[in-house]
Amino acid sequence: MNKYNKPVILAVDDDPIILNTVLSILRNDYKIIPLTSAKSALKYLESNTADLILLDCVMPEMTGFVMFEHVLEDEKLRKIPVIFLTSASDGDNEAKALRAGAADYITKPIHSQALHTRIGNQLELLHHRKHLEKSIADKTRMLNEALNLLKTREDVTLNLLARVTELRDCDTGAHIERTTEFVKIIVRHLLQNPENGYILTPEQAEDIVKSAKLHDLGKIAIPDNVLLKQGKLTPEEFDVIKKHTEEGERLLSHTIDGAKSFQTQELSEEESVRIIYADNFLKTARDITYSHHEKWSGEGYPLGLKGAEIPLSARIIALADVYDALTSERPYKNAFSHEESASIIENDSGKHFDPHLVKIFNKYEKDFENITNNPEFTNNLALV
Repeated sequence: MNKYNKPVILAVDDDPIILNTVLSILRNDYKIIPLTSAKSALKYLESNTADLILLDCVMPEMTGFVMFEHVLEDEKLRKIPVIFLTSASDGDNEAKALRAGAADYITKPIHSQALHTRIGNQLELLHHRKHLEKSIADKTRMLNEALNLLKTREDVTLNLLARVTELRDCDTGAHIERTTEFVKIIVRHLLQNPENGYILTPEQAEDIVKSAKLHDLGKIAIPDNVLLKQGKLTPEEFDVIKKHTEEGERLLSHTIDGAKSFQTQELSEEESVRIIYADNFLKTARDITYSHHEKWSGEGYPLGLKGAEIPLSARIIALADVYDALTSERPYKNAFSHEESASIIENDSGKHFDPHLVKIFNKYEKDFENITNNPEFTNNLALV
């Protein structure tokens, strides 16, 4: 309700007799603002508003139709219902008013009951529309709050899982952080430069970046005598290490199945949003943990997928993961320089790595090198 505690009706007509008729019919139920020109009405609306506008079609200087165009162009005015006043013999203007988007029209001479009824109908519709818009806004706010809470919990869970993985492998923490930063570079480029086969939505991009932390999740299931061995692995031991992709997939598939069981229950809209969001994220994480050791040539593991058969998310992680492995010291090797590592990746374009992603790496390789040399990422999971 406005400050007058009655609905405000702006009546615009160059005929004083019409305005007096409107006033006499409506003054007991509404606050009437009578104006004799469209220009004065627009001036009034610059600093005031109304619950409804009664607008004459034909006026000198500016017609009602021209004024209505101005109203529709104004964000704060366009939702005000407009009822046109037309001559009983002017069928063309009646049709024109409705085509322009008017809420209704009333023919002159004005009849008291018709005027009351049509104004009442439009104000009731306006009330219901405002109530619906408020309900939608409230529901949207609640869903956004639920989604933000879910994302916060997701971040906490991701960091916890990353820390658990680090406890099994003293090098994994810094590796996870650096790899995630490399992934951000590639994903950002793909978002800004979409090409056929390399198109990501912002939601998919966010899922890939967050899931990067879980790419070695399966290592928590690898025996210590293999995972922590100080020296080069035997072929048999390497076969055991390779199982971390399958173990990661198994863990995440089990989690996804658990989420699906909730979908068979009757859930609120808020709970359904949480489940759907979590499900999409977990599927991305599963693709990454399972397939980040596949190779573009089809010679990777565990399934020997080839080319675009490998999920894009896993192809991105593969390049970032290998670059970090090359530039990091291991018990069985010294760290390669950035130049040596970049050369290896370039030579493996089309064999180990997606050629398009290698081009992106080449474009930003200085950024990769800066991350590798940043002491911030040498403290394992202290930053997580």
